[in-house]
Amino acid sequence: MHKKPQILQRHLVAQSRLFRVESFDLRFSNGVERTYERLMPGGSGAVMLVALLDNDTIALIREYGGGIEDYTLTLPKGAIDLGESLRDACNRELQEEIGYGAREFIHLKKLSLSPSYMSGGIDVVVARDLYESKLEGDEPEPLELVPWKLNNLHELYSREDCTEGRAIAALALAQEFLAGRFDGEVLA
Repeated sequence: MHKKPQILQRHLVAQSRLFRVESFDLRFSNGVERTYERLMPGGSGAVMLVALLDNDTIALIREYGGGIEDYTLTLPKGAIDLGESLRDACNRELQEEIGYGAREFIHLKKLSLSPSYMSGGIDVVVARDLYESKLEGDEPEPLELVPWKLNNLHELYSREDCTEGRAIAALALAQEFLAGRFDGEVLA
């Protein structure tokens, strides 16, 4: 087992409305010292949802990604509001982004996004037993709902507009869960 490095100092480098950039000095067990920088999220976490429209179909969204300056096919997702439960955040995000709520939520895993540069992560959740329900979201334009058959995920992965690693990982986890090879935890 590796011994974690000792944190010598922490410094706030920059801050925006979404992130803080922190610099921290470390001393490793072999005596080597390094300075690392990382993004610190400003909120309570985030959720990514694999929403089952039926037993064979998931809900994708097409939305503009400012980081890549293009539209992308991805999964519904969003921030967990302060004081909001994981289940409530999941249901709110579904209603805002695809116009459905869900009666059942199964937490699959918390994923780190970039362990070297980010402290936050995202919770992957399967949503089942959907019903129509729409809430106003904070997106600058309406998101396009794109139903996608589970047996055609290989085609999705080869598309140029499907590049989000966390969505691809969430779909792989959901496939394993739906096939009975991976356990999840029902959110109450």
